Amino acid sequence: MFGKKSWLIVLASVMMLSLVLAGCGGKGSSDPNQLTFMFRGGPDELKAYTAVVKQFEQDNPGIKVKAIQTNPDQYAAKLQAAITGNSVPDVFFYNPADLKAYTNNNILLDITKYIENKPDVDLKNMWPQGVDMYRYDGTEVGKGALYGLPKDLGPFALGYNKTMFEKAGIPLPDKDKPYTWDEFIKVNQQLTKDTDGDGKLDQFGTGLNAEWTLQPFVWSNGADWLDKTHTKVTIDDPKFIEALQFFVDMQNKYKITPAIEQAQTLDTYQRWMRGELAFFPVAPWDLSTFKRELKFDYDVIPFPAGSTGKPSSWVGSLGIGVSNKTANPELAAKLVTYLSASPSGQKSLVEAGVQIPNLQDMAKKWAADSSNPPANKEEYLQIVNDYGRPLPGQYTYNAEWYALFFTDLQPVLDGKIAVADFVKQEQPKMQAMLDQAVAAENKAKESKKSK
Repeated sequence: MFGKKSWLIVLASVMMLSLVLAGCGGKGSSDPNQLTFMFRGGPDELKAYTAVVKQFEQDNPGIKVKAIQTNPDQYAAKLQAAITGNSVPDVFFYNPADLKAYTNNNILLDITKYIENKPDVDLKNMWPQGVDMYRYDGTEVGKGALYGLPKDLGPFALGYNKTMFEKAGIPLPDKDKPYTWDEFIKVNQQLTKDTDGDGKLDQFGTGLNAEWTLQPFVWSNGADWLDKTHTKVTIDDPKFIEALQFFVDMQNKYKITPAIEQAQTLDTYQRWMRGELAFFPVAPWDLSTFKRELKFDYDVIPFPAGSTGKPSSWVGSLGIGVSNKTANPELAAKLVTYLSASPSGQKSLVEAGVQIPNLQDMAKKWAADSSNPPANKEEYLQIVNDYGRPLPGQYTYNAEWYALFFTDLQPVLDGKIAVADFVKQEQPKMQAMLDQAVAAENKAKESKKSK
């Protein structure tokens, strides 16, 4: 929980950002040769995007981009402060789950005319799954006008410590055939050990954060958070309950993950980095850090499959949008396309190891390149093309109902509340919040029609 001092620091940083943005021209920049660009990322991502922005300036003499960068934890609050203060940057990253609300509230600019049928933008060579996340016709996402382009697509794969497998004499996972849940438990148990003989476990099969890795287990078991109409919360489905129970059992029954007290002293990311976990999720933006810092060999595979027999995973994304109040719409759209769709921009970002290419031909070459780990980079392309899907919150007007699930989940993971009891009490609370989101969407649509 935040203390009083922490809240003051957050408030001060938000106020400072508002002043910075106001100094940049309030509603973006009024200088026809200058843009403001707000973005976020880890250290490697910030470094990579800063370099590409400078590259954009070099390729467009006379154009200046004022970069406003922040870390991921602070970005949402700072962007909201900019929106509330009517000082939205010309170009900015945004969550696709906010597309409907940002469009209905005139925050995002329709940039279709600056992108489609332009010689320097080959939309057919971009992942359609990525481009369509930022189309909206006023009713349905995936159709209509473009309100941005993807910064990237972020498919989540399951990484494994190849060195650990080889040292234990255990056959390596099949990259084309996912483990069943039973097989996954068995191999994890084989790799959960006391390696130094002090009577305490110090090597574990896995350590998975529920907010980012429960989805593959739920989906591969034939369940979901929403029904097909995206208006009903379905966590009380027996198949959902079975998947959540399996996830909880990995810690509390099978003991293949660090216990609560062990996780408090060293989190699972740190344990993976130290070579103490057999399995850990690996996203494309991790690759540069892992190449530089891991002291063991690793590769990626599909997540284990539930009752459907088919693997599943999610594909994240961030959009790069343009403020509806920018004074330089054409130039702002040019920066968006440079970052998202230009071969030169994509080449620099991919070589920095922070994402897979947005361009399909470049992505195929990237996946086939054996000089950079992991060897099975093709898995990322399969997730994008074959079995990945967006997070549930992206289908609704806001994701507050979905966030509530994970906010309330910890006692279940700790074994203090039974799974069946949790979903029984949680489903009505989530449904009430989803109903509010549906009502807010309908109200926003009516309000926009009347203007």
